[in-house]
Amino acid sequence: MVMLTSIAVSVSAGRPLTYPLPSSVPQREKQPLQTFRAYNVAHRGSNGEFPEETAPAYMRAIDEGADFIETDIQATKDGILVCNHDVTLDGTTDVADHKEFADRRTTYEVQWVNTTGWFVVDFTLAELKTLQAKQRYDFRDQQYNGKFPPITFEEFISIALDAKRTVGIYPEIKNPVFVNKHVKWSDGKKLEDRFVETLQKFGYTGSYLSEDWLKRPAFIQSFAPSSLVYIANQTKLPKVFLIDDVTIRTEDTNQTYDEITSDSYFNYIKDYVMGIGPWKDTVVPPVDNYLQRATDLIAKAHALGLQVHPYTFRNENSFLHFDFHQDPYVEYDYWINKMGVDGLFTDFTGSLHRYQEWTSPSEKQMLQKIASMVSSYKRG
Repeated sequence: MVMLTSIAVSVSAGRPLTYPLPSSVPQREKQPLQTFRAYNVAHRGSNGEFPEETAPAYMRAIDEGADFIETDIQATKDGILVCNHDVTLDGTTDVADHKEFADRRTTYEVQWVNTTGWFVVDFTLAELKTLQAKQRYDFRDQQYNGKFPPITFEEFISIALDAKRTVGIYPEIKNPVFVNKHVKWSDGKKLEDRFVETLQKFGYTGSYLSEDWLKRPAFIQSFAPSSLVYIANQTKLPKVFLIDDVTIRTEDTNQTYDEITSDSYFNYIKDYVMGIGPWKDTVVPPVDNYLQRATDLIAKAHALGLQVHPYTFRNENSFLHFDFHQDPYVEYDYWINKMGVDGLFTDFTGSLHRYQEWTSPSEKQMLQKIASMVSSYKRG
């Protein structure tokens, strides 16, 4: 695998952004990761502003205060790990405008459903790099469409490592059953193996909150529980089991998420993961866009010592339930202070960071308060 030496992107008429790979900033000079409040997870980067899973989306998320930058990892036809959420390229790139790839459009079964489009697994990395990203939602800023190519897993990691403070990564093993069916490595290894090898190459090895983890913070996530179990003996990095709508079936076990949020399954999976990442509407289901009674999912997870990082928080009115009165800050307050979650996936990193800065005491303030309480106790 060829290691790139830099990423250079230019934002509209602004200055070019060049990031050396890997980081040139010494770890000892970096501000540590905050661990005293819920994690701000930049969902596919700051994709409320830039096209998702692109270099500037991740750079902007870091600038806006993300604790972790999140990505989805698939493999190209030639076995290179790349960042892309969908198994197809249709929704987030200009692939449909490339006549040279017209014959690549095909239909595959993906997670029990026939899906038609241009698939990542049918493109080499060189071909993928000729495409340009576009904004997924037409109601978001379109000015950056056609300016940035897809990036590799290694490029994504290098952006995190180059931050002037410690920024964690939160990669997902994406559709592993599908990818392993269509991409074959000569040594017989699988997507999961290549995924872990890449993390180890860049020094991501530590267990949660260990000294090594705090230097290179990372969570590994997947909707496929068997993938998380498979890598359990390969890495100590904390793993998060993603949970979709309860009626959907997992790609690997063919169980509904209703079945695998049962007490018996949680008692099994807790030995392999340190948290769950549920769709927020699975935790608190809405009816007619109004929230109903919360399920016991968070309480059950916390009782087993598991963290809860729900997804996805978006600022637009079309994604906000009526209970929040078109105010994303009210939604953050509900999930952090009433529901007690341990992290949030958001498309708008800056707004979550501002909320937390406005409402959370700093770590220094907390330590000063504790010291004052101890001092008062000793005097008493």
